[in-house]
Amino acid sequence: MSRRKAREVALQVLFQIEVGKAGPEEVFRRTIEEFGVPEKALGFSRRLVFGTIEHLSAVDGVIARISRDWDLKRMANVDKSIMRMALFEILYCDDIPDSVSVNEAIELAKIYGGDESGRFVNGILGKVVEDPVAYKP
Repeated sequence: MSRRKAREVALQVLFQIEVGKAGPEEVFRRTIEEFGVPEKALGFSRRLVFGTIEHLSAVDGVIARISRDWDLKRMANVDKSIMRMALFEILYCDDIPDSVSVNEAIELAKIYGGDESGRFVNGILGKVVEDPVAYKP
C-alpha cells in the first residue's frame, strides 16, 4: 500500500472522528478492518491520525490564523480533516518534504472535497510552506 492509500485511510478516520465524535482507537480499528489495510501501512496511517489528534489545537490555530474570513466551524469537514493532517505533516514530520504533504493534500481534496476544495486547501497550506517557521509551535 502506498503512502497515498495510507493517507486516505487516515483521512477517513479523521473525518469519522470529526463527524461522528467517536473515539479514535475505535474508529481506527473499524476502518482498518473494513479496508483491509496492510500491516506496513498501518504505522504511517496511525502516525498521521494520532499525531494530528495530538496537535489538533496547534494545527487548528494555524488554520484559523490564515483563514481569517472562514471560521473553522463553517469549513467543510473533509477539507478541515485534509488540512489538519497535512499541517501535522508539515509542522511535525521533518522526514516528509513539505511539497509532498501539500501535493498529497491537494489530490485528496480533489477526490474527496468539493469543486473548490483543492484550491482552498492549496491556499491555506501554501501560506504555511512559504514561511513555516512563522507557524511552527
